[in-house]
Amino acid sequence: MASSCVQLCRRSTSHLRSKTWCVTLLYSTHVQNRVAGTRTSIETNAGGYPTIHGNHSIFHARQRRQQVGGCYYSGYNASPLLPTEHRDTKELMSMDALSQIKDAQPMTETNARLDIDVAVYPSALEEISDEDATHTMVPSPLPSESLSLRDYVDASETLSKLVQLGVKLWKLEQRPNVGTMLLKLDFQTDVVPRLLFLKEIGVEDSGLAYILSDNPFILKEDLENLQARVNYLKSKKFSPETVASMVTRAPYLLNFSVKRMDNRLAFYQQQLGLNSSKTRGIVARLPRLLCGSLEPVKETLRVCKIELGFKDNEIQHMVMLVPKVLTTNKRKLTQIFDYLHNTMKVPHHLIVKFPQVFNSRLLRIKERHLFLEYLGKAQYDSDQANYVSLDRLASLPDEAFCTEFASATLDDFLMFQKTM
Repeated sequence: MASSCVQLCRRSTSHLRSKTWCVTLLYSTHVQNRVAGTRTSIETNAGGYPTIHGNHSIFHARQRRQQVGGCYYSGYNASPLLPTEHRDTKELMSMDALSQIKDAQPMTETNARLDIDVAVYPSALEEISDEDATHTMVPSPLPSESLSLRDYVDASETLSKLVQLGVKLWKLEQRPNVGTMLLKLDFQTDVVPRLLFLKEIGVEDSGLAYILSDNPFILKEDLENLQARVNYLKSKKFSPETVASMVTRAPYLLNFSVKRMDNRLAFYQQQLGLNSSKTRGIVARLPRLLCGSLEPVKETLRVCKIELGFKDNEIQHMVMLVPKVLTTNKRKLTQIFDYLHNTMKVPHHLIVKFPQVFNSRLLRIKERHLFLEYLGKAQYDSDQANYVSLDRLASLPDEAFCTEFASATLDDFLMFQKTM
């Protein structure tokens, strides 16, 4: 009886040791395969020992230094299992081993990641059905929103080509809705035809970038309308070279209809009392007269005639010499005239002779007049000696002004400015 009990205890101990060793080997191999990315399979041979198939070099290299959750006991030596006594070993392994492995695993973040089945991540080379392909979400290369067009340049052919052309995107992105408009344009169908059109009418390569940087809306204009507006200007006897120059210097010119341009040409011709040839000359020198509003021009003409006291022929003369007088701010115009006429005592006919003085800054005129007056050389009458013309008074650099009119050094002039 005692001998039978001893044998039963030995069998139970041997079975327990073998089962513990198999469970430990399964779990350790499972962990190593998750980490090393291998697919090792375990089978039980005829002698009852587990047989490992696959790449298990990593397991052998690490089994000595890894002790997982107290499941690996190096102090036990498993004994061979007799196949006649333990025919249900494989069934026990298949049913109980996995549950014991899960119970033995410590609940850590690493084990949680290792427990993820690799099969949920298909290979990039694996073929998928058409139905799965239609539901595949492809991330857009463009950001959903941005404060700068720079983020879209690499993914947008239109923006990248415009940058190569020299267009100032930083200038365009400051204007509302322009960036969205450019991103919706196709370079080949929307941009290229307009660029070719501008080249055909004579715009230089350097002018293309300037036009698009200032007026990107020309890319949305219909080509037939653009051609009709160019044909109208040519019908008014503007030469092709003049038309190209006007379009370059006034980028919005071709955005306006033929009727609008015709109304503006008729307005300047009637208000200034000029013939068609002189009107063309004024518009050719300042083509933005055809683009802007007419109300500021009407106000300027009224101020020149009523408040400043210029006659119609004097206004005509000033506009023909300096067309920009028509677009000069009303306040600036009256301040400069008041200082010239009432302080410097310059008569109307001399102001009419040098209307470019209205393009200068009032402070510059004051500083130079006071300096000449301090030196006793403030003479603006053309019939007197040491005459100082208004155009050179306002346009010369400081050093040339001091040498030519003041007979003084630049340092003297700078010191005098500090006393003002």
